[in-house]
Amino acid sequence: MSESVIDQPVTTSSDRIAVLTEALRNVAPLHGMTAEEYRWLAINGEERMVDANTALFQQGEPACRMSIILKGEIQVQRDRSSGAPVLFIGRAGQITGLLPFSRMQTYGGHGVTSAPTWAVEYDKSIFPRMLAEVPSMTQRVVSILLDRSREVTRIEQQSEKLNALGKLAANLAHELNNPASAAQRAASGMLKELEIFGRERFRLGALCFAPEHVEALRAWDRYIHRSLDGKPTLTPSEVALREEALQRWLEEHQIPSGAHMGAEFAEAGILPEHLDALPPFLTPESTTLLLSQHASTLRAERMAEAMLDSTARIFDLITAIKDYSYMDQAPIQEVDVPQSLENTLAMLQSRLQHVEMVREYEPNLPIISAYGSELNQVWTVLLENALEAIKGRGRIRLGVRRASEVLMIEVEDDGPGIPKEMQARVFEPFFTTKAPGHGLGLGLDTAQRIVRLHRGSLSVQSEPGKTCFQVILPLQQTGAY
Repeated sequence: MSESVIDQPVTTSSDRIAVLTEALRNVAPLHGMTAEEYRWLAINGEERMVDANTALFQQGEPACRMSIILKGEIQVQRDRSSGAPVLFIGRAGQITGLLPFSRMQTYGGHGVTSAPTWAVEYDKSIFPRMLAEVPSMTQRVVSILLDRSREVTRIEQQSEKLNALGKLAANLAHELNNPASAAQRAASGMLKELEIFGRERFRLGALCFAPEHVEALRAWDRYIHRSLDGKPTLTPSEVALREEALQRWLEEHQIPSGAHMGAEFAEAGILPEHLDALPPFLTPESTTLLLSQHASTLRAERMAEAMLDSTARIFDLITAIKDYSYMDQAPIQEVDVPQSLENTLAMLQSRLQHVEMVREYEPNLPIISAYGSELNQVWTVLLENALEAIKGRGRIRLGVRRASEVLMIEVEDDGPGIPKEMQARVFEPFFTTKAPGHGLGLGLDTAQRIVRLHRGSLSVQSEPGKTCFQVILPLQQTGAY
């Protein structure tokens, strides 16, 4: 262990024993011990004080000490060079390291302090005497061992699931990318062919019309395209009014199939005055042929544009999947929190059709270092809870702002709220307000664990008509990973 506050263990001065005894009384796993037992632990422990970012042990080294953390935090991580997730976080008030009855032979990860840390340590050689002098330690350490085993198993299972999700996302993105690219190329090619067709039809018309007539038709075609270029999208009522006016014009000019062409022209934004500009030499028969061909071209162009828009949406989804799962990136990323919220919204887009989304993102927010895919899990849980609360119809507010040295992220809905008697339990594992079969009650528990992994906090405030989940993340994550 590297020690920068003191260079050697503190010996048994009466003042230090009194300080350690009082500090040990605040350790939750030791509550209920006698004064003599607290004093025994204070006298026989080895006091250590170290600064933040101090390496305590390396993965694979022999484990030989039990530590009672009185202040600070120790983070244990496997495969540090690969940026693997934190395996264990030991905080003030916890007992960690090698425990009596533990079968641990070596440390399972690299231990580093993430804050100035004060602890009392006990060499394994003293364990038999400790259990004899402090009999209740047997039950206490066995309980800690069981909790630690469950926690390590849960973290490893979650890591495996995230890896599986990343692989699934990669395969899905790859499989979607190929047909989407083909469809986009086909749609783009169709628009080019329609452009060629438009030019060739005038060359065909030149076989029947005089050159000046062909030029007049070209001028009308250019006039139509200039008039429609950049026009805003029409509302359904505006389209209906234009369709009625166009049908009257077509009937007055004895154009058959006016209803069909009128609908096409109205959706494209054509007005009766556009048709008034047709060259006067056209007969009703040639006008019908020209307008029918023009309507067909407009319809084909819209189909091709719809294909381009659809394939662009597929590419957006592929990008969202990659960003959501942070494919092809190390586990720790520089995360833009508002953008990560938007990536999560993109994954839930199909459920947001009847939801009013309000975004309150403070400008110029700093980037944080974090486990990107795990944070996206948190946003997914909170957004899905909000959608459940409003039954898919209502208002959801997303807020991100800086407060001193933390980021505050809020997900608020205008649903019925959480009953006051249940608010204290929503983060409990397996507790759920959903009907049987609709939830396991693990979402908020998982979200809270991920936020704590980032040395943050997750809380909720709720009343009828307003429920707000608030995530607080420190900007400085030094030593947390």
